[in-house]
Amino acid sequence: MRKILVPTDFSDNAMNAIQYALELFKYERSDFFIMHAYQDETYADTSLLSQETLKKVTQIIGDKSQKQLENTLKKIKSISPNPRHTYNIISSNSMLMDEADKIVDKENIDIIVMGTRGETDDRKLTFGSHTLQVLKYVQCPVLAIPANYKYTQPKHILFPTDYMIPYKRRELKLLCEMASPYRAVIDMLYISKSDKLSLRQEDNRKFINENLCKNSINFKTVYNKNITNAIYIYIKENKTDMLVMVNTRHSFLESILFKSTIDKMSLHLDIPFLALQNIRRVAV
Repeated sequence: MRKILVPTDFSDNAMNAIQYALELFKYERSDFFIMHAYQDETYADTSLLSQETLKKVTQIIGDKSQKQLENTLKKIKSISPNPRHTYNIISSNSMLMDEADKIVDKENIDIIVMGTRGETDDRKLTFGSHTLQVLKYVQCPVLAIPANYKYTQPKHILFPTDYMIPYKRRELKLLCEMASPYRAVIDMLYISKSDKLSLRQEDNRKFINENLCKNSINFKTVYNKNITNAIYIYIKENKTDMLVMVNTRHSFLESILFKSTIDKMSLHLDIPFLALQNIRRVAV
């Protein structure tokens, strides 16, 4: 059974991400964990808080969170009465990143699905601060859905790589099983000044090919010194439905997330973005 964590702040963007997940995994037996972490809301207005009022404020916000989760669950069941899906709601007086990390470990979550931006919906940003924290620090694949993105079957998936990473079988299996019901084509894009691969790169490319065997794969090379621009151009020129990248040391994604300010990137994503974390976890 696929285990899916969906954090929510009850915004339209969060509901849009939930609806995308329901559609994407409609053919799979899936256990959804709909989670709201509300500690930030408790401390939002420090001028109103004292030790005496903190407990009362926390109780009020906690009750509101639980009620909103129950309403969200009713809406989910009304728009997608899928017998393959089961649901859990979790209201937590904690930080989003901490609670997500806890649930990922406890439930052995396969993937986190969330909006690229939350309630603030700052359109100048590629990712909101909460999404960026989860992408950087929670050890689980994250699928980020842009605001107002209408579900489209992922028929054409772009996976930029330098073939230097020894990929994890569990995460490639996740991608394979997400893509195969839609007969998706996966373009493995090597961005380099040369098309010559080392033995290590050849081995990693072979491993990818073997583990994405259910899918049609194209191995492509683009000659460009600017990774971000190369990805952006490829997406626009090739009608791409999803971008997949790996977040690990010395990866393309690390260079975007850590070595530059993501909000100044020229890559303003308007398609779903799957970040694989390339970590060792319990096999499924």
